[in-house]
Amino acid sequence: MLKTKWFALIIISSLFLVGCSQQLEDSVSWEIEDFTFTNQNNEDVSLSDLEGEVWLADFVFTNCTTVCLPMMANMTELQEQMKQEGLDVRIVSFSVDPAVDSPEVLKSYAENYGADLSSWDLLTGYSPEKIDEFAMENFKSLARKPENEDQVAHGTSFYLVDREGVIRKDYDGINPPADEIMSDAEILLAEE
Repeated sequence: MLKTKWFALIIISSLFLVGCSQQLEDSVSWEIEDFTFTNQNNEDVSLSDLEGEVWLADFVFTNCTTVCLPMMANMTELQEQMKQEGLDVRIVSFSVDPAVDSPEVLKSYAENYGADLSSWDLLTGYSPEKIDEFAMENFKSLARKPENEDQVAHGTSFYLVDREGVIRKDYDGINPPADEIMSDAEILLAEE
């Protein structure tokens, strides 16, 4: 009789714990291919360097006259909110105009927004064709610079990436749902 009660208690407890675990709504599961690019400090950053970390990614460029301005401002604000909430989330911005965006240019650009570069990597060091292919294959996003143009056509999403290097969710980067991003990041940070 006592064994039966303990068994029932274990089953009920297990069901309760399963019901309490949080999951991302509308999640995706897009694996990111291995990469090694150069950050604003002229250091190599690879996918393996990000392993074990939750990160928020986007695609921007410093010469952008439209969407990148609010995206950078929004990402900087999100970074500050996550720090205030004690959420250890790294930021990774991929330049879609690597011919213009040298490490020094990216560093100055981010500093103008007040970004905390201790947990934010702005990446470059590849060809325009490579970033277009990388963005499309991994993030399902465009990153194409038309010939004889100084602007780049690119996606405006923010992407939440888990500790395994898998994109788990994407959000509007122009009007980001800050509370949802923070809540989702908290869920991913709790995953082992």
